[in-house]
Amino acid sequence: MAVETRAQTDDDDIISVDSSVVIANVYITDRNGQAVTGLDQKLFTIFDDGKPQKIDSFSAESTPFAAVILIDTSGSMEYRISNARSAAIKFLEGLRGQDFAAVASFDSKVRVLRDFEASRDLPDVFYDLKADGMTSLNDAVAAAAKMLSGRPEKRRAIIVISDGADNTSRFSQKKALTAALDVGALIYTVDMSPKDAPPQEKAFMQDALKSYSAKTGGTFIATPGGAEMRSAFESIVEELGNQYTLSYQPSSLKEDGKFHSIEVRVAKGGLKIRTREGYIAPKRKK
Repeated sequence: MAVETRAQTDDDDIISVDSSVVIANVYITDRNGQAVTGLDQKLFTIFDDGKPQKIDSFSAESTPFAAVILIDTSGSMEYRISNARSAAIKFLEGLRGQDFAAVASFDSKVRVLRDFEASRDLPDVFYDLKADGMTSLNDAVAAAAKMLSGRPEKRRAIIVISDGADNTSRFSQKKALTAALDVGALIYTVDMSPKDAPPQEKAFMQDALKSYSAKTGGTFIATPGGAEMRSAFESIVEELGNQYTLSYQPSSLKEDGKFHSIEVRVAKGGLKIRTREGYIAPKRKK
């Protein structure tokens, strides 16, 4: 049975975390794009607004992760629902035994189809999804962040399968992004926009998806489906299982509600490092 939910406009209703602690999940590859594992903490330096910080915790193990899969079922997805469903199934098939995933759909509203489970089984309603209504992408991201906020796993992800353009959310993209950043979620976006869409229209539809993935340290995936889609989702699962997780308390935390940049450096050449661009600090309540 699907559970309908609405993301609230009050940030306090989305998440409740210790915002003084910043978690950065870091994915490192070599020149050939292969994951680099086994690096020692002493090689890492993390910067907050350009200032080096003391790393309070460091994990390099292949640890469990929690993910929320968001499937766009708005009217514009009418001829692509089956592809979106296949994409979600591919992701679930790749999960390891210790990983947990929830599934939700979104159109004008957000509906939880399955809460967090280690099982690969999906409810019957998942196979009866119909395309209808508007696209509440931002509300869906905020709802997924709220779902992840209660999870024990430090590695968290939101998988968005959508054609991209939000047109009905009560949440702004900034507020939804803040919610995702606050729970340390990487956002992976899968572009389902029409292949034959005019370039300007396609760029508009992809803009939000690219922004969400870039700012959180995830990836934007443009794939026609089939073997390429399968490979893309295998890569996401592999990536989530082979990250470095660092946490720190900003030495000069400012409750200014502004964006603060994060940079991770590794004292070893020839590596590509990907993590979240930063975080939005809490704003002091008057």
